[in-house]
Amino acid sequence: MTDHATPLDRPRPPSRDTALDEVAVSPGGPAERPGAAAAADAASAGAHTSDGTRPGLDAVPAGVDTSVPHAARIWNFWLGGEDNYPVDRAAGEQTMRVLPEIVDIARHSRAFLERAVRYLVAEAGIRQFLDVGAGLPTVDNTHEVAQRVAPECRVVYVDNDPLVLAHAQELLTSTPEGMTGYVHADARDPEAILRAAAATLDLTRPVGVIMLGVLPFVGDDAEARSIVTRLLDAVPEGSHLAITHSTSAVTGDRVIEAVRQWNAVAPAPYHLRTPGQMAGFFDGLTLLDPGIVSCPRWRPDLISLHGLPEMDEFCALGRK
Repeated sequence: MTDHATPLDRPRPPSRDTALDEVAVSPGGPAERPGAAAAADAASAGAHTSDGTRPGLDAVPAGVDTSVPHAARIWNFWLGGEDNYPVDRAAGEQTMRVLPEIVDIARHSRAFLERAVRYLVAEAGIRQFLDVGAGLPTVDNTHEVAQRVAPECRVVYVDNDPLVLAHAQELLTSTPEGMTGYVHADARDPEAILRAAAATLDLTRPVGVIMLGVLPFVGDDAEARSIVTRLLDAVPEGSHLAITHSTSAVTGDRVIEAVRQWNAVAPAPYHLRTPGQMAGFFDGLTLLDPGIVSCPRWRPDLISLHGLPEMDEFCALGRK
């Protein structure tokens, strides 16, 4: 492990206990969270009822199927979160048996998000973000990282998971100067995403497009590249694209077997790509140093005496 102790080894965040039923926007200021103290107590205790919910929190949100594992909830489990159900934990533990480093992969991917957003705001001057496939709220969400550097930043989150929608209010806390929005949509429909995002973002000004762990769920290479192209065609020069993607370049057969087992139980198939295939997503962009690398190796804050680990989650940042 590297010495990224701050982003990688955080306590479990408490979950919110209110829900949204539709797309929403926060023009600034934290949302009220009634019953948050009870929620925090339950989360810190790690208590779950037989149906996977926690005492003191809402029942399972409408549209959420707790009998089938879901990627966002499994990822939440690996990050130490509480917004998951027994079926997600079982699937996550199955992957951990084949690929024990998956927890480190999840955390290093999250740490890349923090470093990339911080760079985009502090050095590239980006003040708007479109986070596609945002997943469940955790510590250091995109708007929190961005607004710590520049409070006026605006962020739109996109996801199609009903549980993420139910927890969207936690993503809709903003500084008074900035704004956050949430769009309930599928990554395969860039036009719908862009139409909704335009309510919060000025698409005539540079945007940081964040697509972490999304494209492995689009198996067709041409479709995946089309999604990226259509999003980037809608934003001007000076915009940036950040991507993470799983590979088998480091652990080979072990990660291939982990993906095979994932695909046997998860409703959304997962696909590996090589770093060379990842490069295709950046066609026409300027790939920023250090290029396409394993997540821990992208501009690390600190380097351990033992060096930086290689892992099968690669990342890159490109400028239009």
